[in-house]
Amino acid sequence: MAYTIMIVDDSQTIREVLTRSIQMTKLPLEEIVQADNGITALKKLEDNWIDIIFTDINMPQMNGIELINALNENAEYKDIPVVIVSTEGSKKRIEELYKKGIKGYLRKPFTPEKIRDVIIKTLGGWDVD
Repeated sequence: MAYTIMIVDDSQTIREVLTRSIQMTKLPLEEIVQADNGITALKKLEDNWIDIIFTDINMPQMNGIELINALNENAEYKDIPVVIVSTEGSKKRIEELYKKGIKGYLRKPFTPEKIRDVIIKTLGGWDVD
């Protein structure tokens, strides 16, 4: 089974680095969909089946927390696992995000191995070397 991943970040550079890092994991991927904020992400969800979302917290128009809230309010999207990718790392903030239902947290900078591990932990189905 191949998976479709969505990357939501206002930085095109971060989206490209994260895309390349995900591709380096050698996990079975169908597609990587990119969005520059939560509003764009929600629009792209209308036309794409997404297995896991990687999102930044701080973005214009609709930030990562607002995106998580919108996903949780939508019956079709509420079960999509969300992983936060951010430089923000306060323990309190991370705990709040887990209470909102996130499945993982990656602190920037990240490595392909950390990305692989969070995908495997979140979606299951593979053994981590």
